[in-house]
Order: sequence, then C-alpha cells, then structure tokens
Amino acid sequence: MTETPWYNRGLFSSLNLRQKTLLTIGLTGFVLVIIFINGMMIDANLPTDFAVKMQPPSFEHLFGTDWMGRDMFIRTLKGLSLSIMIGIGASIISSIIATILAVIASINSKCDEFVSWLIDLFASIPHILLIMMISISLGKGAFGVTMAVAFSHWVNLTRVLRAEVLQINTSEYVALSERFGKSKLWIAKEHIIPLVLSQIFVGTLLVFPHAIMHESSVTFLGFGLSPHEPAIGIILSESMTYLAMGAWWLAFFPGVALLIVVLLFDILGDNLKRLFDPSEANK
Repeated sequence: MTETPWYNRGLFSSLNLRQKTLLTIGLTGFVLVIIFINGMMIDANLPTDFAVKMQPPSFEHLFGTDWMGRDMFIRTLKGLSLSIMIGIGASIISSIIATILAVIASINSKCDEFVSWLIDLFASIPHILLIMMISISLGKGAFGVTMAVAFSHWVNLTRVLRAEVLQINTSEYVALSERFGKSKLWIAKEHIIPLVLSQIFVGTLLVFPHAIMHESSVTFLGFGLSPHEPAIGIILSESMTYLAMGAWWLAFFPGVALLIVVLLFDILGDNLKRLFDPSEANK
C-alpha cells in the first residue's frame, strides 16, 4: 500500500478547490493589509543615527542600516506601503477609465471603432515611456505617478470589458429593452455594468502588480516620486552608489520585499479570478 506523501497530509490537503482558493485569498490579503497598515503608521521622517550607519543585517537591524544610520527594515516597510497606496489609486482610476470606454463602445459601431483605435494607439506606446511623459507633465510626485500609471494601464482591462459588453449587447433582454425605448445609458446601468462587475473587480486587482512595478521603475529612473520620499524606487536608486562598497543589503532586501508584494498581489488576483470565474479553475 502506497504511503501518502508528507506534503499531502494535514488540513490543507483535505480542503476542496474552493476552500483552498478562499484560504489563499484570505492569507495573501491579510499579509498585504498588515504590510500596508504598519507602513502607513511609520513617520516618513525616519530618525538618523550616524553611530550605526552602514551596518549589515543583524538581530537589531534585520535589513541593516543605510549611510545615515536609518533602519532599512522600517524604510522598506514604509516604501512598500507607499507603493501599495499608489497602486490602489492607479488601479481604481484605470478601472474607471476602462469601464467608461467599454460603455462608450456599446453605443454604436462608430463608438466601438473609436475605442478600438484608442486601445491600439495606447498599446503601441511602451508603458515606461508613456508613464515618464505623463509623470513629468503632471509635475511628478505621488499625484503625477499615480495618474501616469493609471492612464497607461487601462488597455488590457478595456479589451476584456469591451468583449464582454459586445456579447451582452447581442442578448435578448438588451434587444427587448431597446424595443421598449430604453436609452443606452439605462441599458448600461441596468444590464451591462452589473454583469461585468466581477471582471472589473478582478481586473483592478490584476493591475496592482504592474502598477507597483512601473511606479518603482520610473522612480528608480528619476521620473517618479521626489528623492525625499521613502519609496522603494528611491531606496534602490540610492543604494547603487554604495553597492561597490559591499553594502549589498541596501538593494537586496528592498528589492526582494518588492517582488514578494508584487507576487502576493498576483496570487490574490489569480485566485479571485478563479473564484469569480469557475472555468478558470481547470486552467
């Protein structure tokens, strides 16, 4: 008789797919909320102590200290919360843009052609270049970066919503509503938007990883947040000066922490998509 492997034993192995999905969503969401809340509670002006500057990781300073004696663990946590906050704003705004454009595409064929042309136009421009141009034109900073990321990340969600809306427009209840003289706005409010709410919600979460990575990228290049902000991009940019001196921890821990947060958002979005769309469970 074959013995059950150790990794298939225990509570997790006894759960069905839906229960595993819900457990994964709960755990990843809990970790992200803890990171965000703790980071927001930290003062942006961290205390300096030049007596302990450039110290490697230790039990007292888990991520080491920087050239001003600031604790890198606290700086990283604050930077992650700032990235999450910008990701929240950018994702919500990009979802609103995508929803509005999908509704416009449902009006008639001319509007659909216009939305398709707009999608192709923005999809042809590299994200980083578009984000840098919008961020600079809006004065950089948190507002500029948020708007830049939002106005460059609505394309994929708009494609999905447009396809869903076009399919809904061919349904019988939409045709009956039109025969009864209902307006396009009423049809969008009563029929289209309620049916695509799950796609909007999941699409918003799936934008998060891209938003956070692009925010950190443009900030690292100097086109994003101000140098005094404790952002991950700023931390990584400043650490480049000290890597040649052997201070590897200045870039390693913030970079790994950023990748972990991005991965958690990706896992959260994928599992929510599986939860709302059962057909995804077999993929």
